[in-house]
Parts: sequence; structure tokens; C-alpha cells
Amino acid sequence: MKNTKDPRLTAGEKARIAVLTARMCKREFAGEDVDRRDLERKMDRILDGARKREEREERQAGRGR
Repeated sequence: MKNTKDPRLTAGEKARIAVLTARMCKREFAGEDVDRRDLERKMDRILDGARKREEREERQAGRGR
């Protein structure tokens, strides 16, 4: 089931998230002591940017009516 808070992602955003997810998995295999917080922050920034883009598009669509 889709989380309603998740924004629709562009193809570029999906690709960037896929790469970050793969890097996180690779770090997970390296051991428990390896830190992934930097990759998680990057993913959060991508999702925040997508949310802002969606809000901006919704506002612009409301003006066009």
C-alpha cells in the first residue's frame, strides 16, 4: 500500500534513490559498525525536494484554472 505522504518521483529522482539504496545495502554488508547516515540524509533531501516540487506544481495548476 502506498504511503500518502510519499511524493510522486521523477525518473531522475527514482534513479538517484535506487543508487543510494544500493550503496546503503553495500555498506550494510560491510558490517554493523559502518555508518549510513550520510546516505540517509541524501535520500531525505531528494524526497523533500520532490515534495516541494509537487506542492509548487499543485499551486501552479490551481492558478491555471
